[in-house]
Formats: sequence, C-alpha cells, structure tokens
Amino acid sequence: MDIKVKGYLERAENELVLANANFSLSTNNDVKLKLGISMDKTFFNNVISESYYAIFYCAKAFLISLGIKTEPPEEHKKTYEEFKKIVESKKLDRQLAEIYEEESGKAETLLKIFFDEKRNRGRFTYNVNANANKPFAESSIKNAKFFCSTIKHLIESE
Repeated sequence: MDIKVKGYLERAENELVLANANFSLSTNNDVKLKLGISMDKTFFNNVISESYYAIFYCAKAFLISLGIKTEPPEEHKKTYEEFKKIVESKKLDRQLAEIYEEESGKAETLLKIFFDEKRNRGRFTYNVNANANKPFAESSIKNAKFFCSTIKHLIESE
C-alpha cells in the first residue's frame, strides 16, 4: 500500500478514535468527574467534526490509491468533487457519496457558526443547547464508521 494512502487511512482512524472518545466523554459522567469536567459540558460538535475528517481522509486515501491528487486551495471541495465523479461513473455505491455530502454539510455548518461568532465578537445571538447535537453526533459516528470501513476494504482489495 502506498505510504500516502496508508497515512491518510491512519489519520482517518485517529479521527474516529477521537470522535468516539469525545462522544464517551460527553455522555459518561464518571469520566467527567475523574477529569474535573463540568457535568453539563459536552463535545458533540467535536464528534461531528472528527467524523467528517475521518470521512475526508478516507476519501483522500481512496483518490490517491487511484492516482488522483487534490490539493489546496479548496482541497475539501476538490476532494468531494473528485470522489463524486467516481461515484457517478458507477465505480462506487451512491450511498457513500451521500454520506460524504451529509457530513461535509455538518462540518460547513460548524465552520459557519465559528466564522459568524468570530465576526460578531460576542454579539452572536444563536445559542443552542449543546445536548441538542447528540443525535447528529451519533449519526456522524455511524456514517464515518461505515464510510471508512467500506473505503478501507476497497483500497485493500485493489
């Protein structure tokens, strides 16, 4: 296996480990108590972001295994577009493209929130209970696991 492909797959795996750890940290009060973290603190936004990055890195690995490189600027957009081309050519299941698109959208929402918060410097009035993101975090981890295991299997069977 190409060293870059292997490197991106390892990065994807690390992101999944972090997503699972942050989900556990968000839902396990015993761990929060041990670490001195407030019981109302959650990290579901991190889970969503890490799940997206796991998918992104797997997509990068898959593209590289096919000899397709995507680089900045707009690396995420280019990666998605190249991945989508492969799906549309019927080389991959349409479900994988839909998962990538869904997770990409969640990450873009988080980035927009961050950008708006920075721009407004405290005047940003959008206030969501962090626990409201729990179902999205659960869905993100599930999607990332499916996406990454499928892509890894495809790469290893080449």
